[in-house]
Amino acid sequence: MKSKVLFTKAMKPEAVLKMYTLLGKELTGRIAVKLHSGEAGNQNFLRPEFFKPIIEAVGGTVVECNTAYDGERNSSEKHWKTLHNHGWTKYFPVDLLDEEGPDLELSIPDGHVIKKIMWENICRIMTACWFYPILKVIRWEATAER
Repeated sequence: MKSKVLFTKAMKPEAVLKMYTLLGKELTGRIAVKLHSGEAGNQNFLRPEFFKPIIEAVGGTVVECNTAYDGERNSSEKHWKTLHNHGWTKYFPVDLLDEEGPDLELSIPDGHVIKKIMWENICRIMTACWFYPILKVIRWEATAER
């Protein structure tokens, strides 16, 4: 099943909520909301207050992963501090998907770039909402429940 993708130029929480209703599908079960929680010291990210209406509407959990590059999100301890400092833990349940091990290794047959995925907590997620803020456009993608 292909994902349905919607775009808007309106950078308002209400626009994101409207796109969700336009999908015409209620997300059920354990809902993961993947977004960029912001780098420490960088103010160029959408704040938790922006996403509050949609996360509450779907009953979602904010999900993040530690980064592979140096910074304030490359370890769980530093990442939790950044999530707290940016306000995410104030409003929502948050899950660092790669916080605990052991990792689950999933092979990708005929993978050209990615040969395998190692992600311990992926089994907890049934439905995901992905937010990609790009300049003045928000992309909403809801993956079908598997």
